[in-house]
Amino acid sequence: MTESPSIAADVSASRALALQIADVIAEGPARDTVVLDIHGLTTISDFFVITSGENERQLRAIARDVRDELEKINVRPNRADEGSTASGWLLLDYGNVIIHILDVDQRSFYRLEELWSDAPTLLAIE
Repeated sequence: MTESPSIAADVSASRALALQIADVIAEGPARDTVVLDIHGLTTISDFFVITSGENERQLRAIARDVRDELEKINVRPNRADEGSTASGWLLLDYGNVIIHILDVDQRSFYRLEELWSDAPTLLAIE
């Protein structure tokens, strides 16, 4: 089944945003960033950006950098951040792009990439 032109355009815009977010994250203290294309698997979002930080300070810095850079281009989250740095997992919801910022232990425990293994990996930055 092919996507309608408007859906394809939306996915293309979401893809560009996900890649832009990954670029922002790559400039900071994050590690092991991946962008998963989930648009063919679910209706909750088009892309997941998953990244790790080593401590609460790094998790906060990653989230702040993403929010600040996206605000510069008038992109605002759909809702307030979910989770907390103390829990080791922050979720930034930008609608068609959802960003998971996890500490190393939480990422190892939840294994999001494994749970979404049917999703193509668009980008991986170590």
